[in-house]
Amino acid sequence: METTERVEHRTSRRSFLVKGAAVGGGTVAAGRLLSDASPAFASGGLTKGDAAILRFLAAAELIETDLWRQYNELAGIQDSEVPGGSGNPAYTEAVAVLDEDMAQYIHDNTDDEISHARFINAYLRAHGAQTVNLDKFRTLPSSKATGAQQIGRLTNLMQLTVNTSFWTRYRSDSLNPDFGDTLPQAIPDLATGQHPAIPRTDADLAPPDHLQSIANTAGFHFAWVEQGGTSLYAALAQRVTHSEVLRILLSIGGSEIMHFQTWQDKAGNAPPLTDPTTGLTFPDLNADGELTQTNLIMPEPTIFLNRKFPIVSIIRPTQTKGAAMGTVKAFTGDGLFIGQSKKFFAVLTRLARAADAARHGS
Repeated sequence: METTERVEHRTSRRSFLVKGAAVGGGTVAAGRLLSDASPAFASGGLTKGDAAILRFLAAAELIETDLWRQYNELAGIQDSEVPGGSGNPAYTEAVAVLDEDMAQYIHDNTDDEISHARFINAYLRAHGAQTVNLDKFRTLPSSKATGAQQIGRLTNLMQLTVNTSFWTRYRSDSLNPDFGDTLPQAIPDLATGQHPAIPRTDADLAPPDHLQSIANTAGFHFAWVEQGGTSLYAALAQRVTHSEVLRILLSIGGSEIMHFQTWQDKAGNAPPLTDPTTGLTFPDLNADGELTQTNLIMPEPTIFLNRKFPIVSIIRPTQTKGAAMGTVKAFTGDGLFIGQSKKFFAVLTRLARAADAARHGS
């Protein structure tokens, strides 16, 4: 089946090479970004920095779209808005333990990310700027469980290492990563090892606590993904020049905040258990005080800008330095790109470095 991204670029299929992007200590020729742009910006067009920021965000949204499609194929609503899968009843039921409306929420989050990627690329194109297409990197395998399409993927949801420090970060009134603070993990086991967030095959559908462990992992991963978008848009908005680009980042970033708030609430409903197959343990988060309390889903006031100021309820982190590369490192550390090629990392690294180099007025 043709992907939404391929439909978007049906009239412009030139492959891209990003030259000289560094991966580790080496340099990989990775090509020019796909573009149907004219050589010069249109009148009133984008600055170089604004275009770089939008391109990185387009790439991030394509990556998010890919992972959310996989979740939707197995546990979301199957319709013409988000086509592709056929659903997995057992996994859907396990995910619904976190909330009976999960199928609708997963569907709508997927639809939102598709719209974000399409819009940003369309906006770049309309302003004569290069757009982003990652289709050549759709090489990772699909789940073999009932309901999943057998197509190439950008992301891997079957070997995740989920950083759940976002949970304690939003409940702390004295610690903020922008000050260099390190927050404890809410689910320590998720931060080590590699855990599936979708069934890899139908063998993962039993025993019941094993399948529920996979669904619980998905619930915390949903929130992890969207808290990253929440911070990324706020961080990069500080670097843009044109007011309309700022409006785009504030508007799309606001929807990422709504996603995070939803998923943080639902993750709190994950039942405590120990996976009999892997040993992964989900503790009772309400047993250890406010730092992990499940119904504290509004951002607790915390330190901001300078410790001399009173604490305030905010999105965090929002430090703009290295925000894009920080996102690449977080995605990589999460295990989303296990199996991807060096060329893929080169493309993503180049896009991130260009976004981080953007400055207001340039």
